[in-house]
Amino acid sequence: MPLTLAASKRKFSRLLLPWLAAAIPLASGAVMLTWEAGRSLHLAAARTSQLAVEQFELILDNVAAAADAVLPLSGQPCAQVQPALLDQVTRRPFVRSVNLIQGDTLYCSSLSGAVSENVNPLDYVDGQLWLLPGNSVTPDRGLLIYRAARGEASALSTVDGYHLANALRMMGSTHSITLHVGRSWIEASGEVHQGAPLPATGAQTRLQSARYPFSVISGIPQGARWTLIREQYAGMFGLLLLISAVVGLLCRWVMSRSGSRYQELQRALDAEEFVPFFQPVVFSEDGRWAGVEVLMRWQHPREGLVRPDLFIPYAEDCGLIVPMTRLLLKRTAQQLGSCLDQLPHGFHVGINITAQHCLDSALFDDCKAFLDAFPKDRIALTLELTERELIQPCAQIHTLFERLRGLGVSIAIDDFGTGQSSLSYLQQFQVDFLKIDQSFVAMIGVNTLSRHVLDSIIELSAKLELQVVAEGVETDEQRAYLAARHVKYLQGYLFAKPMPLADFAHALRRL
Repeated sequence: MPLTLAASKRKFSRLLLPWLAAAIPLASGAVMLTWEAGRSLHLAAARTSQLAVEQFELILDNVAAAADAVLPLSGQPCAQVQPALLDQVTRRPFVRSVNLIQGDTLYCSSLSGAVSENVNPLDYVDGQLWLLPGNSVTPDRGLLIYRAARGEASALSTVDGYHLANALRMMGSTHSITLHVGRSWIEASGEVHQGAPLPATGAQTRLQSARYPFSVISGIPQGARWTLIREQYAGMFGLLLLISAVVGLLCRWVMSRSGSRYQELQRALDAEEFVPFFQPVVFSEDGRWAGVEVLMRWQHPREGLVRPDLFIPYAEDCGLIVPMTRLLLKRTAQQLGSCLDQLPHGFHVGINITAQHCLDSALFDDCKAFLDAFPKDRIALTLELTERELIQPCAQIHTLFERLRGLGVSIAIDDFGTGQSSLSYLQQFQVDFLKIDQSFVAMIGVNTLSRHVLDSIIELSAKLELQVVAEGVETDEQRAYLAARHVKYLQGYLFAKPMPLADFAHALRRL
């Protein structure tokens, strides 16, 4: 049903509120997803730091074992102990070299044999670890040195920066991670830096080893949170968008109910946008027009022609069907008056009414005004009782129907045979016509049971001396079947569809 509000403020609010309703779950969900992504990344960074500490401790365990193994050899001639140093390099993983120190002088190395280099114990963090950007052997590659000391004797074992960088790369595929020894630190590229670490990244975690004087800092690179949301939470974000769209559409649908529909119908009523469409009723014997059923259509200024099933049920629910029918009678009188010369005397005009009309005494005045618009006996008005709402007989209704009969208005039961109250209406009200529902007519030649019901309705009408109108006639077989059973009036697409005034007038001129 088209919805248009007269007040611009209300229109703006109705346009804005569905967007706000959709934005609430979207914004809330986005905040929750962002928080969850950050929490997941923080936990992942903590796990990465723990794994890194364990990996570097494993490396240092091997390096420390090599140094501890050769420490008792310190002070012995280099020529005698170098084979033992080489043996440790060969047997221990991650060990690049093993060296012996006597006093403050490094005098024997597994790499070059006898040497003489000064060693300062203060260079080592806690006298144990020293991270260098390189040495004379590999000046462009980092080096981690482990020192074991016992009195004047000490031993050094080294780890190539390649192993350190490789471990960082393996654990830092989704995180930025660095190994820190004192004020020196190495990153996944293998480059060793001095001084303060790089600016902190998101969800940064620092974990200190309990066994060796080093720490690991793990963090989240810039944009990692959105990358995680895009890669792992895409389905949830899509579901969130769907939920938001549903909430917005539901809000719009709820707002389009009740108040807005009532206001739109009232606006259309004030603008007289409800127009009559005419569907001819013909004599079965020769096909001449006997009258028309007037059907309501909504000529909406923006949406075009609106079908009755989209607005009439709601018009009945909100109590606007009575003034809308009053407008329909007025417009019908005006339009039929323009082609009155072409209408035969006693031309039947059928109008649908509901239970609300029967309880409204103004129906008598509306019918009188309609008939007064034509010369006497030129138009015969028929009110067709619909069964969307049950009409309960009472003194007020009987009085109204008697007064209407005094005007010459006929009463018909619409869609006879389909409603639960059709037979009770025959008992409670004096009626003139039965309009057989099109569902029975459609079964002619198809369904034997429905045909028997149709025959019974026709027989019942004859016994009660009621006129019969068969609706929904679409084939010559149906027309012939009904005419053979003396059904006087026929209506359906075989003869004409409901049409506006211009088409109706054109069809009259062709008769």
